[in-house]
Amino acid sequence: MTDFLSGEQGAVAIAGAVKSGRTTAVAVAQAALSRIAAADSTLNCFTAVTAERALQEAAAVDSAIGRGEDPGPLAGVPYAVKNLLDIQGLPTLAGSVIRASAAAPERDAATVAALRKAGAVLLGALNMDEFAYGFTTENSHYGVTKNPHDLSRVAGGSSGGSAAAVAAGLVPLTLGSDTNGSIRVPSAFCGVFGLKPTYGRISRRGAFLFVGSLDHIGPFARSAEDLAAAFDVLNGPDPGDPVCSDLPQEFCLSDLTKGAEGLRISVAGGYFMKQGEPAVFEAVTAVAASLSASHVVELPEAARARAAAYVITASEGGNHHLNDLRTQAERFDPLTRSRFLAGTLVPAAWVSFAQRFRTWYREQMREVFKNTDVILAPATPCPAIRAGQETIVLDGKTMPSRANLGIFSQPISFIGLPVVTVPVHVPGRMPVGVQLIGAPYQEAKLLRVAWELQSRGAVSAPVSCP
Repeated sequence: MTDFLSGEQGAVAIAGAVKSGRTTAVAVAQAALSRIAAADSTLNCFTAVTAERALQEAAAVDSAIGRGEDPGPLAGVPYAVKNLLDIQGLPTLAGSVIRASAAAPERDAATVAALRKAGAVLLGALNMDEFAYGFTTENSHYGVTKNPHDLSRVAGGSSGGSAAAVAAGLVPLTLGSDTNGSIRVPSAFCGVFGLKPTYGRISRRGAFLFVGSLDHIGPFARSAEDLAAAFDVLNGPDPGDPVCSDLPQEFCLSDLTKGAEGLRISVAGGYFMKQGEPAVFEAVTAVAASLSASHVVELPEAARARAAAYVITASEGGNHHLNDLRTQAERFDPLTRSRFLAGTLVPAAWVSFAQRFRTWYREQMREVFKNTDVILAPATPCPAIRAGQETIVLDGKTMPSRANLGIFSQPISFIGLPVVTVPVHVPGRMPVGVQLIGAPYQEAKLLRVAWELQSRGAVSAPVSCP
């Protein structure tokens, strides 16, 4: 029974052990709470721990099993969520102090409700960049979330608490959000698996959005199986989210063992083969070799897509917070305030041009995916940077670090494509990530490739806890 109480076990294994009676949901929850109590003062992943709720939910799972009822596919699995997702009775901070005094929501976010229905057990809310505008989770209000692999380095952002909590084995499953790379960057920096689903594939009802036309909700885990199990529970239509797809719920876990068979896999060339440190390109090469993938594809105008994503992000984000910027700008995190203010000044003509380009770019990418199923690309231009590091050197040029950590993720976010980030660990080095990019609604193919790579030992997510 002890093995299932350790931070080494994944969500699928825990659920199987709880349902079979090899352990109990309450014991699993207690063990996870103990790990959080022991390590989080060092890591700073959590902004709130919902211990009482966790034990109540775990007891309900055990009671259902005792009555012979199906407790759900994620029975007893501990999880936590980025603090921009509503948790009933707990203020939704979104990384800010401005929202600390907001009325607590009366119900959970759609994703939290779905996980609870599946038998998962909520342990708390996780740290993030203020209002999801950042790539490092260096939050001036709630502190820096540290990278479990090297405490001097950042966990990435804006979902840094979500990635670090999984990497450290505090919980096997977390939720984050991704606008321009906020799942993929911390997945890469912390060496875990992350899924940014197709735009609208998972409901955002009950999420405090950053950029409504770009935001996605998705899971972090330490295996392809756990990502698939979470996606199976979370995806599906929701009339409460106006952009949520009306496609029926999809189930991917049972198809993972098909692996990469029959899939056309390519490597992103041009833009995605420069402006990065050697380690990130070596990871792409290693993943491609494991899959025997040698075909190179060009993503048209990727640099311009990144620029257009910047324009839309700045404009929508700034205008979302316009009233607070006018009335209480001093309460914003200094790391985000200037960017939000700048966003309010973006000319409408620029936004209009960016949106027209977005339509063109989407059509061009449809043509690309007629000849390939999965595209490999770096997730970040470098491994995790050090806390407080202001610059990075890419191709011999010194560049601002925070602004350029999404150099490879932003062109993909721009049109809402699904991406699974897989972690590559080389002994003696910080982990890096590789994006598996697919056409819209092709999450199943990406998860199959992630499983194939995991099975071959090309990618992995070992626990690293200080």
